[in-house]
Amino acid sequence: MDSFFQKILKSCLVVLHIFVGTTLHCQEVAETKGTLLDYLEEALVGNPHHISMQSAYEAAKSKIPQAAALPDPTFSVTHFIESIQTRTGPQENVILLSQRVPWFGKLKTRESVASKEAQAVWYGLQNHQLLLAKKVSLEFFEYGYTGESIRLTTEIRKLLEQLEPIVEQKVSVGGNLNALLRLKVEIGKIDDQLLSLKQKRLQQSAELSKILGRADAKLMALPDWEPPALLNPDDNALAAGIVKNNPELQMLVLNIDSSRMSEELARLSKFPDVTVGLNYVDLGDRIPGSFADRENPWGITFSVNLPIWKEKTDAIQKEAQALTTVAVHHYHERFLDLTTELSVCLLAHEDAQRRLKLYGEELLDLAEQSVENSRNGYENGKATILEVIDSERSLLDMQLLYWRAASDVWKQRVTMQALANQPILGKFKATQEEQP
Repeated sequence: MDSFFQKILKSCLVVLHIFVGTTLHCQEVAETKGTLLDYLEEALVGNPHHISMQSAYEAAKSKIPQAAALPDPTFSVTHFIESIQTRTGPQENVILLSQRVPWFGKLKTRESVASKEAQAVWYGLQNHQLLLAKKVSLEFFEYGYTGESIRLTTEIRKLLEQLEPIVEQKVSVGGNLNALLRLKVEIGKIDDQLLSLKQKRLQQSAELSKILGRADAKLMALPDWEPPALLNPDDNALAAGIVKNNPELQMLVLNIDSSRMSEELARLSKFPDVTVGLNYVDLGDRIPGSFADRENPWGITFSVNLPIWKEKTDAIQKEAQALTTVAVHHYHERFLDLTTELSVCLLAHEDAQRRLKLYGEELLDLAEQSVENSRNGYENGKATILEVIDSERSLLDMQLLYWRAASDVWKQRVTMQALANQPILGKFKATQEEQP
């Protein structure tokens, strides 16, 4: 168990490599490793909440031997200020050593309850590991979309700048000045859009830094990622994966088991515990006579507590039964939540793939052709500057919609994998190597 968390980390470095081809530009920030796997690795060792949950598991695991152990024995000494005179001599001290022994089955049941609770915390740790990887991945692809937005908007601005000399030349020979003014207004709007995107990048970088547990908030490099290939997820396998592999549901199942064992412990509270002890009497100077040579007396004590207050024991059982009912309904509630989330996710994934295919295979080519035709037409006097600007703006919109669809597809796949906790799209799965 000492190397448990090392095993977790080692496994995560393998299983959390979702998208093998994802890389980052590292020239912007030297300290940023860049790939999604690097971010996941950093989050697992740096995220404060994840570290605290590891400690919570260690604490829960340490409760198991405590629950299985007998209560501490009791040692007491009574010293008489005024000795009690007996036939054998004055009693000066009475020493008592006692041990309380719970009723049959109580210790074993307490140990089982503590063990189930520790296992539930372990699955809670696995669930947080999975959700942390999901959160990092979602932020990663959203950050990547912002990077693409900045890149594409910058490219469109450069294209519009290239038009300025052409427009200025036309104006200098008597062309319409409004064309130049309209172009400069459009470039100004693009500049404003770029400033907003860069501000958004700063915010997203700060959010990623917080998730990774970084003390500083240095600007992180923008991801360089590829659009996903189209695929059709197996709905039935995903649904089965939620029941079989989702660590949150497994944690809730263990909570139910723990509650039922607590019911048994409540039932056993009606039976008494036994206390056995050894009593030793220390006598002072003996009274001369027939008993003077006898040793100090000792004896064995035996006692039981009397659980006679029926209202109390009945209330303990009633409380345990109610907590079991709560645990059962909590499981069903979360099961419905997760299966509904999966259904929504599948629909969103289907829609995102439809948009990715639409923009990638049809509309982007048309938008690029429109830009080329409008630029050539303007240079030949067959199109206005407004037509050129509109075509450039339309191309930018199509490109952004395409990369938005790509980001949405990746994010929905990440969500599906987190729900089912199985390597559907890649080895993105919480480790289940060891339990308490």
